[in-house]
Amino acid sequence: MNHDPHCIFCKIVAGQIPSKKVYEDDDLLAFHDINPWAPVHILIVPKRHITSMADVTMDDQALLGRMLALSPRLMRELGVGNGYRHVINTGADGGQEVMHLHLHVFGGPRPWKKG
Repeated sequence: MNHDPHCIFCKIVAGQIPSKKVYEDDDLLAFHDINPWAPVHILIVPKRHITSMADVTMDDQALLGRMLALSPRLMRELGVGNGYRHVINTGADGGQEVMHLHLHVFGGPRPWKKG
């Protein structure tokens, strides 16, 4: 498995930094964002280090599909029933702050802090 020893999300995946997990399997980890923009704000990350969407290849299509397909189940489990939003920031100009591919899923009553 590809791992970047300097990446905060790789450290979370490795258990070196604690997180409030909501889901984990062999390929994915989902956890609450430490600085939420909405009442429910989770991140779904691949365990394998992929820097951003700019680095995704056709070999990653199943992984990306699983990330998106997992989100409705997690939002239901977290009590979000009136809609939610998906965001993937790509690169510095795209607003990506952590250079490890991650899917933001925001939900809960509006108004939110951002977005």
